[in-house]
Amino acid sequence: MLIKALRNGLGMLIVFANWLTLPKKVVRTAEQQQWVDEQASELKLYQFNACPFCVKVRRHLHWLNVPVALIEAGQGTAAREELLEQGGKKQVPCLRIEVDGGVQWLYESSAIIEYLDGRFAPQNMAS
Repeated sequence: MLIKALRNGLGMLIVFANWLTLPKKVVRTAEQQQWVDEQASELKLYQFNACPFCVKVRRHLHWLNVPVALIEAGQGTAAREELLEQGGKKQVPCLRIEVDGGVQWLYESSAIIEYLDGRFAPQNMAS
């Protein structure tokens, strides 16, 4: 019980520190941002609010100015079951990517950030 309370407290501290230090968002033209917004509709991030690795991905999404749907996959939620049944693991963060009528599940914060950079980083944007 003490360990869980300590973990929850530390998680809330991480979320608060993240809020205090959010990076500035990438600024794009209206057309570029519209394209990003449309592309982001194909993505969902399964996450826990206070998970440090999820915070890392959310910070990067914030900086890239990519509005991805956040799905809380806490214990006992339908999202957690969906993550396990369809993605194969209940590990977070996990990015659900809809591609050509199919679904791809991407785990690990560093892999997710690499994918996001390859698709949405300013130097990789389609003109």
